[in-house]
Amino acid sequence: MSRVKKSPASRRRRKGFLKLAEGYRGGRSRLYRTARETVQKALAYSYRDRKVKKRDFRRLWIIRINAQANQNGISYSNFIDGLKKAKIALDRKMLAELAVNGKKAFAELAKIAKEESRGK
Repeated sequence: MSRVKKSPASRRRRKGFLKLAEGYRGGRSRLYRTARETVQKALAYSYRDRKVKKRDFRRLWIIRINAQANQNGISYSNFIDGLKKAKIALDRKMLAELAVNGKKAFAELAKIAKEESRGK
């Protein structure tokens, strides 16, 4: 039997990792082993952080809604409860947008939520 070193496949694999490591500093973009370790870690972080980004944005929206609700004299939990009882179906992203850019509309929603959460 002849000896097979798998040169084309291994070269292709190494080139792929080095291609992904372009723009990294120092040996991380030039040396295969460090490039592979860095790229694998980067891919793991990017996968994880696509999930974390959704959590972070929801947390930010809630903070913005809470701040504006408190300025309108209602707590966040009572505000959300009042909107649900009034059958106003706005998600937190839209409510946060109103809290930042549409303060008058948010004040109206807060007024409605106050009336509904008191139990009219």
